[in-house]
Amino acid sequence: YKTSTLIIGIIIQNYNDRPSCHRCDLTFSCNCSHAQFIVVPMVTDDALTLDLSFNNIVMVTDDDLKGHARLRVLSLHANRLSEIHSSAFASLWSLEELDLSDNEIKIINHKWFRKLGALQRLNLLHNPYRSLGPHPLFKSLVQLRRLSFGSDALEEIGRAHVSGIDQLEELRVHGDNLRRYEPGALADIWPLGHVYLSLHGPFLNNQSLASAMLGDVSYPETWVILENLHLATSQSLQPFREAAKKRIRYLSLHNVSISDQRVVEFLVVTDGVPLTFLKFDGVTLKGEGRWEKAYQTDHKALDEVYLRNVIVLDVYKFVSFLQLGFLLQYPRKVSVINAGVFVMPCATSYLLVNLQYLDLSDNLLTDLTLQETLCNGRGTLKDLRVLNISGNALKSLSTVSQLVTKLSKLTHLDISRNGYSWMPQSCPWPPTLRYLNISQAKLNTVTPCLPVTLQVLDLSNNNLNSFLLVLPALTELYLSGNKFLMLPLGWMFPNLQILNIQSNTLTMFSLSDLASYSRLKDLQAGQNKFDCNCDFVNFFQSDIQRRKVMHLSDGEDTYLCDSPLYLQGRAVGRVWLSIVDCHRVLFVSVSCGLALIVGVMVCILLWRLHAFWYLKMMWAWLKAKRGSQRRRRIRHETEPLLSFDAFISYSERDASWVENFLVPENTNEGDMDSTPLQSLSLCLHKRDFLPGQWIVDNIISAIERSRRTVFILSENFLQSDWCRYELDFSHFQLFDGHTDRDAVILILLEPLSRDDIPKRFCKLRKLMGSTTYLEWPQDDDRRAEFWNNLRKALRTVEDET
Repeated sequence: YKTSTLIIGIIIQNYNDRPSCHRCDLTFSCNCSHAQFIVVPMVTDDALTLDLSFNNIVMVTDDDLKGHARLRVLSLHANRLSEIHSSAFASLWSLEELDLSDNEIKIINHKWFRKLGALQRLNLLHNPYRSLGPHPLFKSLVQLRRLSFGSDALEEIGRAHVSGIDQLEELRVHGDNLRRYEPGALADIWPLGHVYLSLHGPFLNNQSLASAMLGDVSYPETWVILENLHLATSQSLQPFREAAKKRIRYLSLHNVSISDQRVVEFLVVTDGVPLTFLKFDGVTLKGEGRWEKAYQTDHKALDEVYLRNVIVLDVYKFVSFLQLGFLLQYPRKVSVINAGVFVMPCATSYLLVNLQYLDLSDNLLTDLTLQETLCNGRGTLKDLRVLNISGNALKSLSTVSQLVTKLSKLTHLDISRNGYSWMPQSCPWPPTLRYLNISQAKLNTVTPCLPVTLQVLDLSNNNLNSFLLVLPALTELYLSGNKFLMLPLGWMFPNLQILNIQSNTLTMFSLSDLASYSRLKDLQAGQNKFDCNCDFVNFFQSDIQRRKVMHLSDGEDTYLCDSPLYLQGRAVGRVWLSIVDCHRVLFVSVSCGLALIVGVMVCILLWRLHAFWYLKMMWAWLKAKRGSQRRRRIRHETEPLLSFDAFISYSERDASWVENFLVPENTNEGDMDSTPLQSLSLCLHKRDFLPGQWIVDNIISAIERSRRTVFILSENFLQSDWCRYELDFSHFQLFDGHTDRDAVILILLEPLSRDDIPKRFCKLRKLMGSTTYLEWPQDDDRRAEFWNNLRKALRTVEDET
């Protein structure tokens, strides 16, 4: 009680906080299996398929699946489901498939299915319910076509349980422990395509129940499959009599234990029955192979015998199958698969006079025993059209070809999964051979041994890396799982329509490769190691994806990039490559050209903006400034900081003005009211620059050692390189913070506008716009005023001093 209370508490808690499942693909198929859910998770309302199998869900409430009106498939297989609300599936109007198998449901509620009018498949297998309940369960399921129910716990089946079902394509009933069966309960289901009955217990202990049940589902057109049978006694064969009365034609026995005596009795029971198909899958056979009592039975209708996974106990006691000669002469198709057959005696082969299809795959045949089986090619099995001896121990392709060459009607030969390591240069084959399968061998090369009559050739999963053989009739070629680096040459297969070359080492293929295949319609080349270069990606996306060239039946998502590394694993159809990847040489050439053009344009722009001049001046200024700082320290120790009242900067062409006017004015007193210039010390480059010193250092030194810098501006000045240097360094000195704005005095010898000043001297142009400058008058009468103004400017220097 405490454990149940705890579980219920956990469930309620999880329902208050339901988890979500987001594992849905683009087709709205949601795979929420193996996720440890204990309640139904929330998923998108657009889900079409919801797989909740292999979880721990214990109940489904009425709200869990609301809003899923579009859901078509719901699987709750292999949970711990024990409780389902009566309205849990009420909103699933579109549901077509419901799987509730392998749970803990003890009671089946007919209300679950009331709204499921579209349901076509219902699986209720392996739940612990004893009965299907008192009410008709499936009456509202008008579209139901596949129904599975029953378990080891099922005890009864009545008419009411399955009433309302008109027809089924497939019915599965698990009733190994069934105790009660109401005759006719399943008889109303018609037409009935396939019926699977697991009736181990009734066949052993209650043959009347098994007979009634088997008789109700046996029809000439119905395939009857009986599972888990132990036919140990004669009574256990009694149910087959009811099936024989219904003229059953198709019968399969799966997981059966039987003796040779019961086989004989079975043949007697079905004597004269038009049984055309008889299958034993998973058979344990006992006895000594004594078949004499069945010799007179009539089984002329038997067309196909299928034996698979056969174990013969005490095989050394078996005499022979020759006594079944009366039976072996009828079938046209015989399959003996995985039965440990190492030889079929030639005498037995002679008995198979109507045989057209023989499958001896997954046995123990060798080259030597195959010779006995095919009677060394002595003309047995003359009507044989299909021979499958794959999965044996054959090693010689030459031996096989020689043995089948006398099979004059042979069209299909499957010798795959054997140990062929080489292919001879020539081999005899029947001229009728059209299909040849030599896949999963160890072949390294292809030779003219292959018949030119082939229409279908399968060489998958070998060690081939080339194919140089003309096969004019070939329409289908399968080369997957080899080591091909490129597509085979198409001109060798003029009629090829399907080419499968998956899982090789192809790096690419092109339009020219495909153009050599004149009739190719379907290419399957996925799962290779594609190099996603520009040519291949462009070809794939422009021609393949748009169906201009070829149809890829294996899906475009299987074509993945293996290189370059950054694209590895991505689908070729969704790769985007830049112009850098696709046209590297052109890109580099264009980029270099553009870079050159941009560089030239930048240089021109820098030249127009005098950037080079600024850089040059900056370098010279920094160099001179370091020297100036050194000199300043020396002068500070040895002499006064300022040596001149003014540094005169002028052009050599204007030297006559300086020498004839400015210097003489410095030596004459002028008028009585004026302060003479003779008390001022002027720095002139002709007189005061130190010889042997770098001229830039002389200019910087003169500017730094002068209280004022007087610029004699003229057209000659603007064209003088040295004047420009002096002006440039004064410009830097002015805005370096060591000199105030009044330290510069501008004298215009001739009319100049601001626009005449070079634009690179932006600060000086601005200074001319904000500072008063002196103009040398051409009129002699006004020159006295000029000298007075100059004296006033220089007097300011003295006052500050």
